[in-house]
Amino acid sequence: MSSKTDLSSTRDSQVDGVMEDAVSYRLSYSVGVAENRNAKFRKTMEDVHTYVENFASRLDWGYFGVFDGHAGNQASKWCGSQLHTVIEKRILEDETRDVRDVLNESFIDVDECINSQLSGNSGCTAAVGILRWEVPDRLPTGLIDLDQHKRMLYTANVGDTRIVLFRDGQSVRLTYDHKASDSLEMQRVEQAGGLIMKSRVNGMLAVTRSLGDKFFDSLVVGNPFTTSVEITTTDRFLIIACDGLWDVVEDQKACEMIKNLTDANEAAKKLVRYALENGTTDNVTVMVVFFEI
Repeated sequence: MSSKTDLSSTRDSQVDGVMEDAVSYRLSYSVGVAENRNAKFRKTMEDVHTYVENFASRLDWGYFGVFDGHAGNQASKWCGSQLHTVIEKRILEDETRDVRDVLNESFIDVDECINSQLSGNSGCTAAVGILRWEVPDRLPTGLIDLDQHKRMLYTANVGDTRIVLFRDGQSVRLTYDHKASDSLEMQRVEQAGGLIMKSRVNGMLAVTRSLGDKFFDSLVVGNPFTTSVEITTTDRFLIIACDGLWDVVEDQKACEMIKNLTDANEAAKKLVRYALENGTTDNVTVMVVFFEI
């Protein structure tokens, strides 16, 4: 499911706030998305994705997010339509702050908002990337020559929705799978008073971090894993996808499957087809971001 803030509606609102020549400026990245409910196994689609061109009204910035809902799609839909606005507000309040701190605070706040505003126990895993240009301290204020700027990618995730970077021919995982089968997460849950049974929190939930899931209280938290990496000429693309893909393919193989493609939409479709043909039992959403170097 696409968030209502996705594609043309978001693009129009973002471009209005950028310098006039931004409308004709060619982005340095391209985004493709494919999704499938997987009707053989799933009656409903609980995945949501969002991307925003010229994020935060900044030329050539990008926001990319995939949200995998459970116990309904209320939490994933909320994140798809609201999380990027929460992050944007914090960034614009102080652009000198470490974006990883902004992401951490935003995820925690959103977790609390979902738990207080939504009825029921809906939750979602989440993986978010923010691509932006940063000005080295040595450059004068106002200089906009992108060749002298560095391009940074900041990521955050909770649960098992994953972001993989294809760098110099190798897959680099930028996220951490928060699962009840993970020894560190198991220890955290047990110290908070929970039980891990059959690799599930209290025998019910397979992930140990998410946005929402209020009935699990302090056992399942919204604190994300965050990373930052400079994007260089050795970086080809990102794959952002829910576990409907990663349950049936390793990171490196997924990258190898699309490394010779040039169209991001075709790349995303190819990965979704592979997941469906190889036994995934979940909804599948794949977002591919190609870097134009």
